[in-house]
Amino acid sequence: MQKTFIFVGVILIASLLVSCASVSTPLMGGLYTEVKAPIAVTGSTGSSKVGTASAQSILGFIATGDASIEAAARQGNITTIHHVDYQAKSILTFFAEFTVFVYGE
Repeated sequence: MQKTFIFVGVILIASLLVSCASVSTPLMGGLYTEVKAPIAVTGSTGSSKVGTASAQSILGFIATGDASIEAAARQGNITTIHHVDYQAKSILTFFAEFTVFVYGE
C-alpha cells in the first residue's frame, strides 16, 4: 500500500514538472528558451511602427495576457500590417512568455 502511494506521488510530481509552463516555438531548450521567429508577412510595404502584445504562464497553472496580432497592432497604432514576428521565452518549467511583434504603418 505504501509503495502505491509513493508511486502515485512520484507520478503527480513528475506530471507537474513536465512542460508546465511552455510556449510554442520551433526550438525548445530544457533549461532556458528565448527564440524569435516570423509568423506572417503581407504584401504591404513599410514598417515604421511596431506594436507588441504578450501573454505569460506561471507553472502552467496561471496564464494571462492577450498576445493577439490585433492587440499588438492596436498597441502600436498600426492600421496596415507589414509583417509579424514572435518571441517565445521560458525558464525551466516555471515561467513562460509569448510576445507578438507587429510591424507596419
